[in-house]
Amino acid sequence: MKKYNIIFIFAFAFYLSTNAQKPTNFHDDHYIGLHHWEIPSKDPDRIILNFNGDPSSKRAVTWRTDSSVKKAIAQIALAGVNSSFADNSETYTASTEQFDLGLYKSNNSYVVHYHSVIFENLKENSLYAYRVGDGDNWSEWIQFKTANKNYSPTQFVYFGDAQNDVLSHWSRVIRMAYQTAPNASFVIHAGDLVDTAHRDYEWAQWFKAGGFIHSQWTAIPVVGNHEFQSLIRSTPKRLSVQWRPQFTLPVEKTLDSKLYETVYSVNYQDILIVVINSTDLLEEQTEYIKDKLSSSNAKWKIVTCHHSVFSPAKGRNFEYARKYWKPLFDKYGVDLVLNGHDHTYARGHIPVKSTDNDKLNFKTLYITSVSGPKQYKLGLNQIKGYSSDGYKSDKLGEQTQFFQVISIENDQLIYTAYTATGNEYDRAVITKDFSSGIKTLKSVSYTHLTLPTNREV
Repeated sequence: MKKYNIIFIFAFAFYLSTNAQKPTNFHDDHYIGLHHWEIPSKDPDRIILNFNGDPSSKRAVTWRTDSSVKKAIAQIALAGVNSSFADNSETYTASTEQFDLGLYKSNNSYVVHYHSVIFENLKENSLYAYRVGDGDNWSEWIQFKTANKNYSPTQFVYFGDAQNDVLSHWSRVIRMAYQTAPNASFVIHAGDLVDTAHRDYEWAQWFKAGGFIHSQWTAIPVVGNHEFQSLIRSTPKRLSVQWRPQFTLPVEKTLDSKLYETVYSVNYQDILIVVINSTDLLEEQTEYIKDKLSSSNAKWKIVTCHHSVFSPAKGRNFEYARKYWKPLFDKYGVDLVLNGHDHTYARGHIPVKSTDNDKLNFKTLYITSVSGPKQYKLGLNQIKGYSSDGYKSDKLGEQTQFFQVISIENDQLIYTAYTATGNEYDRAVITKDFSSGIKTLKSVSYTHLTLPTNREV
């Protein structure tokens, strides 16, 4: 009898130990076949920061839990040198949105909750720590720094398409970028964050690949063509059903509601960043672009959209942007345009034709890049054809994963492209006279690097 009691005790202990590690409703059939990092629980996951309002005084945070968390909260405080800072934290009640993953047939059918908060009345140029949860189940404390109100040195990171094999192959790129520029103020993801718009497994990969970086670097996500897909066969493509629940982005109410949280702008320390949706309703955005650029006196103007204005990949062509958007960039002094989509690397500029040396007086620097493993071939003849639009190619590359770091200080913008292994591949320095708007461009070549294609034009 004693033998059977011992067996029972060990069996019961094993049951408790194995099930204690499993999330709420683990045995629900909805979770069958999922990785543990896909399954929601009461513990917050997929935590991400976004800009929503003045970056010197506001920041938005979004996270996910299982549907058992009905009331979520966030706490924030000025970060301190020891843990006592938490005693002075302010508590925010989160907005909670119920989301059924079964909207898309290829997802496991279960309900999750997305929670969001906009932190307000923050002090400028200050380091804050925040956490999210429900009062019992908390994330770790996470830090970010608010912007200055005035023009100040700034550094940010930019990625082209992650898209495919995100967890296995894009993860090293975002992690190398974090090693290279750990104090970056924000990051631009230039579209095609995933390959299949509504597939939650791919969004789970994207969040896992970046890990805590998503919760520390404020993200400016740009919608790409792969963020659009039909929910049901033979129906029109629509924006990823996860996009709006999992990001908390500015809403431009003057635009069609279809463009909400895909077209917006950020004013960061006298830098204007205009985010465009290059997949949908292009004509409506043209007037928006004009209004944003013409009304801004920012020292630097940056535009980002997914599709490359000067497509370097063979067979690609974004004629609408060259015909209708480029003249606005020329007229209103856009300094830098950041694109993805073409799965190659290209840097080029638009010179001011009245000068003998086009790099001593130019208009706009155009960049196309890719951070994921999917790669295309360059179309050299196609690139040469852009000369009719005034475009001059400076640097090309293919079959290589990149990330870019942009630093702005005083009258200079320093653009640097790095390979996935952390080597500098390309650098360009823009020097700008703010009173006249005249800009000069200096390129730096790294001839010691040997890539599958390392072409200078």
